[in-house]
Amino acid sequence: MREYLLCLVVAAAVTYLVTPLARALALRWGAMAQVRDRDVHDEPTARLGGLAMFAGLLAALLLASELPLMSSVFTNSTEPVALLSGATILVALGVIDDKWGMDAPTKFAGQAFAGAVMALQGIAIVWLPIGGTLVLDPLTSVLLTVLVVVVAVNAINFVDGLDGLAAGIVGIGALAFFTYSYLLSFEYGFTRATLAALVSAILAGMCAGFLPHNLNPARVFMGDTGSMLIGLLLASSVITLVGQLDPNLVPGPTFVPALLPLLLPAAVMAMPLLDLLLAVIRRTRAGRSPFAPDKQHLHHRLLEMGHSQRRAVLLMYGWTGLLAFTAVSLAFIPAGVAFLWFVCGVLALFIAVRWPRMRTHSQVP
Repeated sequence: MREYLLCLVVAAAVTYLVTPLARALALRWGAMAQVRDRDVHDEPTARLGGLAMFAGLLAALLLASELPLMSSVFTNSTEPVALLSGATILVALGVIDDKWGMDAPTKFAGQAFAGAVMALQGIAIVWLPIGGTLVLDPLTSVLLTVLVVVVAVNAINFVDGLDGLAAGIVGIGALAFFTYSYLLSFEYGFTRATLAALVSAILAGMCAGFLPHNLNPARVFMGDTGSMLIGLLLASSVITLVGQLDPNLVPGPTFVPALLPLLLPAAVMAMPLLDLLLAVIRRTRAGRSPFAPDKQHLHHRLLEMGHSQRRAVLLMYGWTGLLAFTAVSLAFIPAGVAFLWFVCGVLALFIAVRWPRMRTHSQVP
């Protein structure tokens, strides 16, 4: 645990310290987010914050490779190289988009290429729980991995619409996934050093280090450089644990720990995935491209209900944390206790979401 925490702290510190440098580069280079009709910021803001997050990733991985326990993750494994290869491709793609802009099909192709590179180098989904355990052939494994990467990257990109929203949601999700992967190793005697847990810890640190610069009013945006990077890292955590952990290896009479690797990613990414799904349905029904921007995302609707930016972000944090940590708790505490916690959380968050309208109605004479 200490080595994981050390990697988390280093990722957070490096990201925090490098973010002002990334902002200065964006200002000097002209990589700015201009104010558009669908945006909520009211003045041009520097992008390229993702470069600082990438620096945090590199520093933490370098440290991990030298630590006694974590170094085993890098021994006789191509997965760290695969992770860095995919991350570097998407960071380069993001920098180009943040500076000059890029059409959706080109970004989609770049994301698919990054996913394929990772899959071919070792980070791939190798089984599915169909008819027991279905081992995938190499082509299907690569295609499914690419699909997971592209969906995760675009889900995070879609939800990145308010100051601190994407970094906070991904950070909470990463903490939940780290908690599950570490407790699973501890509870069932698996190896304590895993790439899934390491990447989750580093990702949580990167998001924590970036948030002080990105909370409303944001001084810098992560841009596509950052949103695609953290989406890829979250997908990598999911793939390395979910796609490679055979549920038959999980002992004990309960089936929940074995199934949870399939349910937890959906819980962690529930809000971004719901936002992505609603956007695709909304835009295709209107005869528009699924990638055509609009101002009807979940966070926009919270603003329309009367919430401030900060309160809307906190509500999205709350829903993400409730879903993610309820899913994690199912593996380690009685289901009844987890269900009670979930119901209480839903009621509290529902009241919080409706509060502006409830207060307005109560003030009407």
